Amino acid sequence: MADETTTTGGVSALAEADAPVFETLVQMTLDTFERSGLDPETYLLTRIAALVAMDASPASYLLNVGAAEELGVPLEQIQGVLVAVAPVVGSARVVSAARNIGEAFGLSLPDEGGEEGAAT
Repeated sequence: MADETTTTGGVSALAEADAPVFETLVQMTLDTFERSGLDPETYLLTRIAALVAMDASPASYLLNVGAAEELGVPLEQIQGVLVAVAPVVGSARVVSAARNIGEAFGLSLPDEGGEEGAAT
């Protein structure tokens, strides 16, 4: 990775937890980036697309969207990923992803009835 401190800030934070599982995840992520041959922005956007397809948890989005934000990836690009994968994964996964991203970052989102409430 060209600049590990910039592109993997969230991953590095996990490594500081001094837990073998997290250290393994960090190393896997770094190895995968280097082997992918992708630039950091494309790599993170691809990972976000995969998270949508997997209906990932807010914690996964916090790590990857956080790293993208640190890298300077515009929010519009992340939104573009959600739009691009919607026909493949379906609207339910994209709505779930948007809610999980919002929850990960503590955003106030409309509940199912359309009223805004604090994210839990």
